[in-house]
Amino acid sequence: MKVKSIEEIQNALQPIADEMQIEIVEIEFKQGKEPALTVYIDVEGGVDLNTCEKFHRAIDEPLDEIDPTFGLPYTLNVSSPGLDRPLKTARDFEKCMGEKVEIKLFAPLKGKKFFEAKLVSYDGNCIEVEDGKETLKLEIAKIAKICRAIDFDGLL
Repeated sequence: MKVKSIEEIQNALQPIADEMQIEIVEIEFKQGKEPALTVYIDVEGGVDLNTCEKFHRAIDEPLDEIDPTFGLPYTLNVSSPGLDRPLKTARDFEKCMGEKVEIKLFAPLKGKKFFEAKLVSYDGNCIEVEDGKETLKLEIAKIAKICRAIDFDGLL
């Protein structure tokens, strides 16, 4: 299936998001038996179902106008990025500065491929984390996944 670029879709939706004070975190198009365009959003204080529904309604018509699938059917989803979404952009890292993150490496470092530590810096190529004992500098390219650590005790 031929699909317009994510950048073109983002450009069409960004003014609506700005007007509604919504951050578009990521746009993803999954092809297959049931094609779907998913727009992940965030707002100050967190995303709720009402915010997703309002944004969905606001972008439905503009998406029809730009016709991202050139007339073929698809499902539009608007969603929260989720608590455990991987950090990908500079903004993601900035939002988590000083917080505990979970890091999974492609190859072991000091015998470990997974650990939790506090994110203390990010420069686009590397991060620095502190685990209470030491500070580690890690290249982003060597990280399989990094996401905010979820403290389930703090959620109760």
